[in-house]
Amino acid sequence: MNASPSTRTLGRVGRRPLIVIGAAVVAGVLILGVLVAVSGQRLERIGYYADWNAANRGFTIGELHDNGAAQRLTRLMWAFGATSPDGLCHIPEDNHDQPWELYQRRYSADESVSGEADSYAQPLAGGLHQLLRLRELHPDLGASLSLGGWNWSTHFSEAARTQESREAFVSSCVDLWLRGDLPVLGEEPQGGPGAAAGVFDGIDLDWEWPSGGGHPDNTEHADDPANFPLLVAEFRRQLDALERETGQEYTLSVSLPGGAGAAESYDGAVFEHVDFATVQGYDFSGPWMERTAHHSNLYAPESGPEAHSVDAAVRRYLDQGAPAEKLVMGLPAFARGWQGVEPADAGRGQPAEGPADDDYDGPTKAFADAEELQGERHLDEEAGAYWVYDGDEWWTYDNADVVDLKGAYVAERGLGGLMVWNLDMDPEGELVRAMDESLRG
Repeated sequence: MNASPSTRTLGRVGRRPLIVIGAAVVAGVLILGVLVAVSGQRLERIGYYADWNAANRGFTIGELHDNGAAQRLTRLMWAFGATSPDGLCHIPEDNHDQPWELYQRRYSADESVSGEADSYAQPLAGGLHQLLRLRELHPDLGASLSLGGWNWSTHFSEAARTQESREAFVSSCVDLWLRGDLPVLGEEPQGGPGAAAGVFDGIDLDWEWPSGGGHPDNTEHADDPANFPLLVAEFRRQLDALERETGQEYTLSVSLPGGAGAAESYDGAVFEHVDFATVQGYDFSGPWMERTAHHSNLYAPESGPEAHSVDAAVRRYLDQGAPAEKLVMGLPAFARGWQGVEPADAGRGQPAEGPADDDYDGPTKAFADAEELQGERHLDEEAGAYWVYDGDEWWTYDNADVVDLKGAYVAERGLGGLMVWNLDMDPEGELVRAMDESLRG
């Protein structure tokens, strides 16, 4: 950072003492003025890994070992797995060389997590093999295959449509990603039954979204909201059966929208079957809007009392029957930006000429790049929000101070932990470190 935050107010979370009483034991540690109960629940520290950025940005799994993220995370979410037009889990052969990067690419010794070069004919190579090696070095790190996302939720509706389709879909996902039965493709020797066994111990469902409002190419049916809980239940049923077969435990999670419009299909029935659910606490606003506004604020700011917020999203899911300890708050490792912004109130809530210039992916900056901006820096502890006013550009994102506020909120509300999207935007592991430290008090 280039300057000290210039806007500070006493926050709702702040640093006031907090006492949480466990069911059987009351135990706490007073660190930085926050008394946090030790109740036996492991607070999740989750990071999404965007596999396409191994090729696009050179961010491989080995970076997570080198930057210390792997030792601080409890679970890595691998984004993303695809669903075929006939409603089955599959690996697209024609999607930017995904099979090559996923499990065919042979890593040299200096690229490899283990320091050992891959051999030509080994049955598993690529990023999945590196993840397996990473988990061997960090045995407490879980790994889930996340299905869907914005671009690959296209055929979820077909997969969830009937009991028969749900059973077939879940079975195909279990075989491909948990049993590790990878297809042998092209002339490469990788793949075969069990080739990727042990890489993943969980499935994450990131259907965006069962209630609509997702990618315009998505197939949609009126009964999608009703079918989603049934799909989650089928995953739980088959994962339980796999646990009885293998003696291992498998994690099931879902990704939830932060805005109000897409939340109605996540009733209490969903939460009965999952180990946790991540709440996307970001993209509440963006440069598609005419005025600047925070995109990941903890509370609605005074300048926009009706704005979406993380707190509003959390309370919404609690009202719908989610146990607090199963809700994991999502953080962005990216900034949203506008340009041509008027200077009143340091640019917050002001009209803008349009989106900032393309950077990471449209008018977006990775966290690491946002930290290098030269403008005025502001932290609003009341809203749990941070921004930079750089010339006539205005950027909103979460820095370590905001993560600290959100970690305190998680402890105060008895939530399940924190999650970050995505890890290559935080190449030095600074946000992961901030998540870990905030959840430890």
